[in-house]
Amino acid sequence: MTGSVPFRWPIRIYYEDTDAGGVVYHANYLKYFERARTELLREVGVNQHTLFDDNIAFVVRHMDIDFQRGARLDDALEVVTTVSGIGRATLTFCQTLVNSEQQTLCAATVKIACVDPTVMKPKSIPTQIKSEILRDR
Repeated sequence: MTGSVPFRWPIRIYYEDTDAGGVVYHANYLKYFERARTELLREVGVNQHTLFDDNIAFVVRHMDIDFQRGARLDDALEVVTTVSGIGRATLTFCQTLVNSEQQTLCAATVKIACVDPTVMKPKSIPTQIKSEILRDR
């Protein structure tokens, strides 16, 4: 663990998120995790427009995902995100989607690469961004 404080982001399951059986369609879990990572960056003051202006982008490099229980229509859930590793050009996030009883519905480990979007080559994560992500919230 890198010292990351868990970031919690609430979500509600809407009809558009579900399949014909009222269960969340599997690809939507990826969207929930992506939104939570984006909101974590926003909370620590990392502005994605500024990143693009500085030729910095974060892209998913690798993901392991474990679907444990189905989320259902109208569920009030929470994505819990921690940073479990930081490299020169990578961030590794552990994310879980939990219900109000703190039961895990889905868990993922997501490795994010920092790249220069103009050439799609790895780029060092600026020290200031690393510090902001790891500071206590």
